[in-house]
Order: sequence, then C-alpha cells, then structure tokens
Amino acid sequence: MSNENMGTIERLVVATLGEATGRRTLDMLAIDPALLAERGETVSRAAFAMALNIALFHDLLRRVPSGDAYVADALARGGKVMFDHGALRAIRFPDGPTGALPGGEDAFTRIFLPLGYEMAAVYPLDRLKMTGRAYRHRDYPDAIPQFFLSELHVDRFDAEFGAAAARVFGTSRDPLDADAKAVLDRYAAGEAVAFAVAVMALPTILAAFDRQHELPAFADYQLLLSRSNEAAWIATEGNAFNHATDRVTDVAALADRLKAEDRPMKEKLEISATGRVRQTAFRADSVERLFADGEWRQVPGSFYEFISRDIDPETGRIDLAFDTGNATGIFAMTSAQESAAR
Repeated sequence: MSNENMGTIERLVVATLGEATGRRTLDMLAIDPALLAERGETVSRAAFAMALNIALFHDLLRRVPSGDAYVADALARGGKVMFDHGALRAIRFPDGPTGALPGGEDAFTRIFLPLGYEMAAVYPLDRLKMTGRAYRHRDYPDAIPQFFLSELHVDRFDAEFGAAAARVFGTSRDPLDADAKAVLDRYAAGEAVAFAVAVMALPTILAAFDRQHELPAFADYQLLLSRSNEAAWIATEGNAFNHATDRVTDVAALADRLKAEDRPMKEKLEISATGRVRQTAFRADSVERLFADGEWRQVPGSFYEFISRDIDPETGRIDLAFDTGNATGIFAMTSAQESAAR
C-alpha cells in the first residue's frame, strides 16, 4: 500500500516497527475507525498517542511469551484485542530527580499531558508503599488505551533500603533528547506536528518505556527485594510496561477457559468495590537479566492482563475506573514468590 493510501497511525507504526511487524501488530488490535481515518502530512496528538501505544503493545508481547501465545490463539479464533490500558512503575525519591530522570511520575507526565492525557484518578497503594494514577485520553477516552502509572515512595522505607535505591536508580539517564522534547512542546501548545518530525521522535519517546539506570548490583537487588517486590522488579525491568490489558466481554468465563487450558493464570478474580470492573492476569513470565557482577539470573518479567468493564449507570458509559484493591492484587503477579510458584 502506498503512503498516500495509508492512514497516519498505520504509517507511524510501520515506520517504527517495520512493515511486517507493524502490520501484524495493527492486525491484532481492534482500533476505533475514527482514529485510523486520520490522514495527511501532520500528526494529531491522538494519532501519535495511539501509535505509541501500539508500539508499546508490541514490545510487551515481545517480552511476554504467555501473552504472545494468548494473542495468537485469540486471532486464530477470529478475535482481536481491545487494548484497555498499559501499566508502568516509577521511583520517587524524597527530593529531586532520579539521577538525570525526572522523579516518579514526572518522567511520564511530561509525555502524557502533551499527548492529550489527563489524570483521571489517584489510587493509594499503601500496602505497597506506592501511589497509582490513571491517565485517560481527552479526545478518545474509550478508544485510546489508558496508562496506569504507579510510583514507589522510597521515603516510606528504611534508610538501608533508601541507600540501595539511590545506588541503583540514581544512575538513571534521561532518554528524551531536545528533538523529542520539542515535539512534546508542540503538542502541549495545541499544535499538530509534521509527519516527518513525528516519525523521527516516536522511537525516542518509546525509549522512555525502558530501564534507564545501570545494571544493578545483585546485593542491592536482594536488599530491595527483601522489602519490596515492586522495587526489585523496577531494578531489573525499569519503566517498561509492567503489563498490557485486554478488555474482554466476560473475564470470568475467559479465566475459567484459560485455567482449563493450563495457562499460568492468577487464581482469584479481582472485583472492584462497584462490581463493575473485574480483572485477572497471567502470572509474570520469568526472564533472564544481567547484573553488574556479569551473572545472568532468572527474575520475574512482565505479564498479560484481562479486564471486563460494565456500563456505569450514572453516566451510561463504560466504567473506565480502576480500583485500589484490584491493583494491589494484580501487582502480586510480578512478585518473586508468584514467579517461583509457577
């Protein structure tokens, strides 16, 4: 297909992931036709945001074999994935940045807000010493995936933990260069961006969803792990997608089928206080990660999640909220204990 006949999102994705991988990933996803209809030599914030999410979905499947196998099976059954949200984790020191990276959620709000996202709600995750925040797109709240961004509060731990966190995360670099920041500034100002400029900036902004710090020392990893599974996970995986989530009609029925197929399912379904949001997940796949001592070790990686959302009777629209209890339960999928239990 010539560029003249391709939509903006398709052009961005193919240019970023390559022809074969880009088209395969696009074919996996149920995407609002209004988003795919955008064409021309400028890129709206919505199109850029959707292309970013598609590339992040591809990256998640590349790292999560159980999720990749599920998606392949869903496609073989004639289905598509409705990409509901992606989740990521960040570190918040008591003061200042995280190395050269803005602290905690600031490393990502500088991306989300210019691209048309707004904070929809705050979810205290006190048991994990974290705070979660949902970011929802202003232009297409139902159709562009949300981000569930959580930050771990180092100052809620002891001094020994804080010292290890400083050694690990204090080495972080800032992946955004001047060109990427200029594109985000244009979007923040309400402008569209020329396609040639947007397509150059997209891989750099994608790079923000990765590990920015140096390889951790294994002793520091073990110390972080002794206090917080989540901190240890960030030490090896960084700011990569912790999980991506498929919005399905009946998550309970799907979970029963996947358990019967002996997939690595979470035992318990998480149900929100309203009853309208129900979630479950695969347990995290194990991955091999290199540590500063030159040794490779098996650690929990990312995972694939499933969610069902009912209509909120007060608004008549799909309930896009999250739930603190659900989130805390889902976070256990990347704990070392859960990984070992597989």
